[in-house]
Amino acid sequence: MSSAYATGDKSRRRRRRDLQCDKTDRSGPAIIFGIELNYPKNLSCQTEICKVDLFKGIHKPIPTSTTITTTTSVPSTTTTTTTSTTTTVTITATTTTTTTTTTKSTTTTTTTTTSTTTTTTATTTTTTTTTSTTTTTTTTTTTTTTTTTTTTTTTTTTTTTTTTIGNPCLSGSLLWNTTGTTVLSAATAPSGTLPIRASGVFIDSNDNLYAVDEDSNYVVWKLLKNAVNPTAVAGIFGSSGTSSTQLNYPNDVYVDKSGNIYVSDTSNQRIQKFSSGSNIGVTIAGVTGSASSQLNEFNTPRYFTFDSTETNMYIADLNCHRIMRYPTNSTGGTNGVIAAGGTGEYDQNTSLNGPWGIHYLPSISTDLFITNNGGHSVIRWTPGASTATFVAGVPGTSGSDATHLNSPMGIKIDSFMNIYVVDNGNNRIQLFCANTNTGITIAGDGTANSGATQLSDPRGIAFDSAMNMYIGDQGNNRVQKFMKL
Repeated sequence: MSSAYATGDKSRRRRRRDLQCDKTDRSGPAIIFGIELNYPKNLSCQTEICKVDLFKGIHKPIPTSTTITTTTSVPSTTTTTTTSTTTTVTITATTTTTTTTTTKSTTTTTTTTTSTTTTTTATTTTTTTTTSTTTTTTTTTTTTTTTTTTTTTTTTTTTTTTTTIGNPCLSGSLLWNTTGTTVLSAATAPSGTLPIRASGVFIDSNDNLYAVDEDSNYVVWKLLKNAVNPTAVAGIFGSSGTSSTQLNYPNDVYVDKSGNIYVSDTSNQRIQKFSSGSNIGVTIAGVTGSASSQLNEFNTPRYFTFDSTETNMYIADLNCHRIMRYPTNSTGGTNGVIAAGGTGEYDQNTSLNGPWGIHYLPSISTDLFITNNGGHSVIRWTPGASTATFVAGVPGTSGSDATHLNSPMGIKIDSFMNIYVVDNGNNRIQLFCANTNTGITIAGDGTANSGATQLSDPRGIAFDSAMNMYIGDQGNNRVQKFMKL
């Protein structure tokens, strides 16, 4: 209800209640005075109760709990409104996460809503309405995730090292270390080994060394790359003979891509093949113990070489002054084919004279390069031709200067057509650059001694993939290695 003001005698403003009961404040009808409501005249109900109800409807109810009591001379009305709202929300969340192996997540949500509304209206008749609403929501979510991840990574790295070999006859590429290192001797061989009389030597595609022990142990030695101690892979240690497991003064060795070992068994007049891993030899050329000039026999076979497909082999038949060709799958007693020589030893310019060493490199040349041991020269022969070309030394004349040779034995050519010759009688290794007949000494000092820079009765020669040079130094009972600089 609003308040009004009155003016007294003392010209002061006085406050009085617009609604006022009598002084006794006793119960009963109340006297209402001084009320002026702006109530519309056109409404059908013009009673004080209607005016009051309209007044209450216009003004907003007081929140929470409000009690309005109005007493008039007309029937009384009492309205009591009680509103009570209780909301309870409980959220419980538990999350457990284990990374790598197990993840477990649990979420619990509980929601409780209680709403109570009480309305009491009294107007002669009393009406009580009670509404109770209880809402309980419980949500439980359990998520269990188990993840197991196993990752195995295998990395294989393959490194291929390609060594580019320059032409040794070009400036700066020529030299080998003239101080040799002994890589094979009786000192590193099995106990009881006699001095190793090394002759022919061979290096396979894995840079393993094979060396023929000619006349004391009668075996072929194998020395793995970077190893120290050799093993015997063909022949019977310390025993010479004619059986399939024995050798007799072997001279040279070759190992094919399948690991089969071929040996020129000189005093047995045959070529023996030992299948990979076997110590039993099979004769594939010649007749055991029989020496002649027949096409199916030899007379002192020395060194040999193979073509690039390892289909044919070429053997230096020393005392028959010829080169014989045989298929690698032939059998003993089979006729061979004369590939070079065979016309006698006395025409030094057109024939072979005691051929010892031989090398064939068909990727570079289709010609055979042969050392004429008795003719002190190197000859280049096209297979099947009747004559050849001398490329080093002076035919029929021995000597020790740069243009002469003395009883040459082993020989190799490289991809630049340079020729390497074991100058046996001069105890040195001579290099003849392509298209020249002047030799360059790359190992040995020309004297037969046992120093690291010396050789004595050198015979075989071979190179590994880095062009390091290996020499069968028979007079010193060793194999010497000379490093390429």
